[in-house]
Amino acid sequence: MPDSRNIRTVLSLLAGVVSILLLVDARLPLAAQTTSTSADDPYLARAKRILKQTPLIDGHNDLPWRIREDSVARGNVDSYDLRKHTPGQTDLDRLRKGMVGAQFWSVYIPGEWRDSGYARVQLEQIDIAREVIAKYPDRLALALSAQDIRRDFKQGKIGSLLGLEGGHAIENSLGALRAYYDLGVRYMTLTHNVTLDWADAALDSARHNGLTPFGDSVVREMNRLGMLVDLAHVSAATMSDALNVSQAPVIFSHSAARAIVDVPRNVPDSILRRVTVNGGIVMVPFVTGFVSPAVLLYDQSTRPVMKDLQAKYGNDTAAITREIRQWRAAHPEPRATLSQVADQIDYVRKVAGVDHVGIGGDFDGITEVVQGLEDVSTYPALFAELARRGWSDDDLRKLAGENFLRVFAQAEAVARRLQKK
Repeated sequence: MPDSRNIRTVLSLLAGVVSILLLVDARLPLAAQTTSTSADDPYLARAKRILKQTPLIDGHNDLPWRIREDSVARGNVDSYDLRKHTPGQTDLDRLRKGMVGAQFWSVYIPGEWRDSGYARVQLEQIDIAREVIAKYPDRLALALSAQDIRRDFKQGKIGSLLGLEGGHAIENSLGALRAYYDLGVRYMTLTHNVTLDWADAALDSARHNGLTPFGDSVVREMNRLGMLVDLAHVSAATMSDALNVSQAPVIFSHSAARAIVDVPRNVPDSILRRVTVNGGIVMVPFVTGFVSPAVLLYDQSTRPVMKDLQAKYGNDTAAITREIRQWRAAHPEPRATLSQVADQIDYVRKVAGVDHVGIGGDFDGITEVVQGLEDVSTYPALFAELARRGWSDDDLRKLAGENFLRVFAQAEAVARRLQKK
């Protein structure tokens, strides 16, 4: 499930140690929020007014994989009823409270897990996402273009788009890429956490120093189709190569600024400045280890502890669990905060510009949550915080959705031009 990949992203531990961490995940109660979200908060009222006028477009939500991995639903869309309060971070009532106007549903499949072939699992995930959209026609609508998003928003529906997370799913085939586009996929993350035959991933060994010639062809074909090039999980060299090749604006569907939190999944300043030139967008996530320097430092401090315990106890998970609980009790974990997410958004704005920043929460792909941004109901609080910091109404509209709509429309225009050739 995508939860474990975020732990692996931050800690870079052995698979067995990750399992131990999940087993003993004892969390402290949430502290009181530091920003006001009361009904009479003028900044919250302003945020809600803006989100009524402009679609809030989130770049990444892992609900389809959450449904597949749910211990009860086990991939059954009818069993995972979004009209009720779900065990995850997403349901229809909370989407309404969060004032979500459009959502990219990630059709993620693990790059580490070949199963009977990536394509079969990828098709199943697309099927789950399409079933979810079809099941709630009064609330969700399949969106295939920028104009569809605007249309659905005017009708009071959440424009629902598909984002394919990981180019391993095309199995080195441009034909498969085209087939996924025909099924509704509107962005592809070039890699997930595993380096491919044609592209280096951020969290794996670099074999190509970026993109291979075939990787260049993948980007060009995505431009021709009108499929957005997503660089959220790729190495810095792959980011650079994709920016060299792409004639359309690129996106980072759920990545933050590396200058604030130095993890490979975040975007270096040099790339942020190139995103400005390219016209793309960096959609800041709510992943604790990507947005909070304190969480990163804490996670780094656990590495030698975990290695020592594994060396001491081997496969004795009960003993490791006991000592980890004792260590956590003596060393309470810091909590990532809404204010730190706002800091990340402010930083991307500072370096790339206000026209190149968006939101990519990664809900239902995370286990640890940001204080104040615990589920999809909480977006207005983030916009209220930015309003409190002096963001204008126009700038908040750009962050919410206008930046993404511009990027998407420009990618569509590039596709029309290339298809004429």
